[in-house]
Amino acid sequence: MSAHSPAPTLSDAPAPSAEMLERAARDPHRPGFHFVSPAGWMNDPNGLVQRDGWYHLFYQYNPLAPVHSRIHWGHARSRDLVHWEHLPIALAPSDGPDVDGCWSGVFVDDGGVPTLVYSGRAGEVELACVATGSDDLVEWRKDPANPVIAAPPSDLDVTAYRDHCVWSETDAAGRRRWRQIVGSGIRGVGGTALLYESDDLRSWRYLGPLLVGDAANAPRTSPEWTGTMWECVDLFRVDGTDALVFSAWDEGVTHHPLYWTGRYAGDAFAPDALHRLDLGGRFFYAPQSMRDESGRRVLFGWMQEGRPDAAAVAAGWSGVMSLPRVVTARADGSLHQAPAPEIDVLRTEVLFDGAPTAALAQVATSPIRGDQLDLELVTPVADGERIEIAVRATEDGAERTVYVLERVDGALHFSLDRSGSSLDPETDTRPLGGEIPSDSPTAAVHVRIVVDHSALEAFVDGVPLAARVYPTRADALGVTVTGTSAAARLRAWRMAGAR
Repeated sequence: MSAHSPAPTLSDAPAPSAEMLERAARDPHRPGFHFVSPAGWMNDPNGLVQRDGWYHLFYQYNPLAPVHSRIHWGHARSRDLVHWEHLPIALAPSDGPDVDGCWSGVFVDDGGVPTLVYSGRAGEVELACVATGSDDLVEWRKDPANPVIAAPPSDLDVTAYRDHCVWSETDAAGRRRWRQIVGSGIRGVGGTALLYESDDLRSWRYLGPLLVGDAANAPRTSPEWTGTMWECVDLFRVDGTDALVFSAWDEGVTHHPLYWTGRYAGDAFAPDALHRLDLGGRFFYAPQSMRDESGRRVLFGWMQEGRPDAAAVAAGWSGVMSLPRVVTARADGSLHQAPAPEIDVLRTEVLFDGAPTAALAQVATSPIRGDQLDLELVTPVADGERIEIAVRATEDGAERTVYVLERVDGALHFSLDRSGSSLDPETDTRPLGGEIPSDSPTAAVHVRIVVDHSALEAFVDGVPLAARVYPTRADALGVTVTGTSAAARLRAWRMAGAR
């Protein structure tokens, strides 16, 4: 097949084996209502769009094994962001610029023509490619002129070059134009987003770096280190705030997502402040957002595994998509994130509603148990106070995962202690957390914790913390709450599955 041959037909696309599907289905760590692929490997969300009432989620996918290799584009759709229908694979590697993988990209509507812009990988080279789709977004044809950008800028020594954010805008002369940024890094300097412009999505003019980071801004171990390359760049405006989102990467190692707030104008982004996007670090990675038909900014991220590769291979699957998050802007310009309210439809049995009491201090007496739960706590946190919420806990305490909310010298801190989350010594149990912006030390703090087997997502006043945990015991279902005052209110629901 030549470089200009059409892509394989849908009937040629590979599928997970029945045996791998069975292994994935019986794994106790597999979530019940977070989106997961049928089996195999899944990573970055791609091509997010709502079209004709349907939400479409494309994603990086290897249907043959839970390893990052020969990446395809998986595809699912939903009416409600909760219940997803798996659709045929959208893109598969073929001879030419994507022979070794169809990597991350985006969806755009090109005058009514559904279009994907993605990174094709051939060997160590990753270049922009285009595919056009049917009205229902099920069938896709790659452009025979791919790649549509022949090489990275020749005047830069780039560390890597991939992942696309594409949009249209009107220039000062009233002319519509396409723009895109490509994730990259300048060797010896730092990560960057490279800006391009086009009239037709096929011929691109390089305009220069939109913004360049500083790899020396912090130690590599810092949660605010900006990396040597920026992956999965995403530029959007919400409530008057411009945000440039990226994931810090360094020589094959994924670190964490960050975002700059500031002002995009002309050919540059003027930053005001750097923020952490999620206090869970790499457990919410490679995020992508969309503006849905109601005008909301909806964000998904990839929740990486925290267990060894061999364990994922044995389980038959790897990778979880985060819950859809609605993003808004705070008064200070930073981003506020919350689970999309559609998720609430999964709340079934009310397990608790009231002020936490002594009965909640021990697993044996707590009325809250389960591995699919939704918890909401509204509580004051005075200086010096420490509140602990344990989930996935055994009665003897041999396994327990503990959220800690405390105020020290006026500052509000939220952390996750995973040191006892699993008796398996090979799982990642490093602590996670950080500071929560707090306008008033007397204001009530809103905490929401969503438990879905191995996938945990918490939100404290709109600041998220995603994590993965892997209890080994079937009785690791308990929940306890300690340290709250009489003014606190706790609500807890059992969550239904979404499949």
